[in-house]
Amino acid sequence: MTDFGLKRQQILSKIEAACKKNARKFEDVQLLAVSKTHPADVLREMHMAGQRRFGENYLQEALAKQEQLQDLDLEWHFIGHVQRNKTKPLAAHFDWIHGVDRLIIAERLSAQRPENLKPLNICIQVNIDGQDSKDGCAPAEVPELVQQISQLANIRLRGLMVIPKPDNTAAFADAKKLFDDVKAQHAQPDDWDTLSMGMSGDLEEAIAAGSTMVRVGTALFGVRPIKSS
Repeated sequence: MTDFGLKRQQILSKIEAACKKNARKFEDVQLLAVSKTHPADVLREMHMAGQRRFGENYLQEALAKQEQLQDLDLEWHFIGHVQRNKTKPLAAHFDWIHGVDRLIIAERLSAQRPENLKPLNICIQVNIDGQDSKDGCAPAEVPELVQQISQLANIRLRGLMVIPKPDNTAAFADAKKLFDDVKAQHAQPDDWDTLSMGMSGDLEEAIAAGSTMVRVGTALFGVRPIKSS
């Protein structure tokens, strides 16, 4: 049986060491457990080990888990690419959306956010190193998107999310510079506090560059099960 408490503590220790090495505060870096394709009972065990934030990529799978885990106080993050036809359930069932790269998506999420819920936390996904196969807006598009999304009533714009090429950890520094440049001109700087970057294999480099949220799956849960079609 997997000791999720031990695995989680190992990752937290790695985060703490990276923070100490780079003169950063441990509490300034959040751990997001990427739980896609793992069943609800596994998330329940990870919650018992102290984990509250979970990231999901597949909408229907995530909604099923939320139904099974509604007795727990969890914070749900959607980290997959957001399609227009999925915005309504995303707006209703998630606390954070990391994959917004177009104004129309943010507008739909704001309009479809239920009135009884707090504003939806949003990160703009940026294709930081110009990958043909990756979603995300171009870095040059970010300032205008920030201005536009910041005006939406039911959105709380929190920052940026990036997924560089696996061998391109230098892109983390580019993302941090973009994050800081936007913050310097941002209308609501107190909200602009999240730089979501770094995964199991490169979280130390991401933290060194300034990440405030690392998205860890394999190192917490083990190799993902094959998702059935």
